[in-house]
Amino acid sequence: MCTHNDTAAFRRTPRAPPPPRTDAGPVMDETEFWEIVDSTREAAEGDPEDQAELVVDKLLEYDPDSVLDFARHFEARYNRAYRWDLWGAAWILLDGASDDAFDYFRCWLIGQGREVFEGAVHDPDSLAELLDDFDDEIDGDGEELGYAADEAYERMTGVVAPDLGITPAPPEPEGTPVDLEDDAALARLYPKLWERFASA
Repeated sequence: MCTHNDTAAFRRTPRAPPPPRTDAGPVMDETEFWEIVDSTREAAEGDPEDQAELVVDKLLEYDPDSVLDFARHFEARYNRAYRWDLWGAAWILLDGASDDAFDYFRCWLIGQGREVFEGAVHDPDSLAELLDDFDDEIDGDGEELGYAADEAYERMTGVVAPDLGITPAPPEPEGTPVDLEDDAALARLYPKLWERFASA
């Protein structure tokens, strides 16, 4: 999960083909997915590494199919956030963001919960208002969150999580390319973020 361009560069090991579900019981829905994200973030007091550990612990209370459902919710949103306008916002917040840094930023963004994630996807500049605080030494890097479902599944079953069977991210970010090196363009595209995080 949480791979750049759905390559194995970020994923530790390749996935096996998806198995059939073991039962016809209820799946983890979107509301439950966000409840896990929110409860673990609050318990971790915003620390993304602690949150990732808490997500693993929480997922271990579920069955393997539910863990895969969580992974599908996560990766679908991770792929959805592969956008140029969000990369520009990450660039400002992190004072620069490589390919890998943007991968980890998207994982972190999901970890901030539905309101922040949906708000950022709709209008990346709104992160200036949606984020209470932002410490670029801690915040913006959710790499471990991207591995949480994989780790829980492996600990639960002893095997690598299978392919999730969802559409991979496009080879290039969606939307109009942003010149990340052009400060004037960034200030124009993200006036609120620029004023709060880059103009000082």
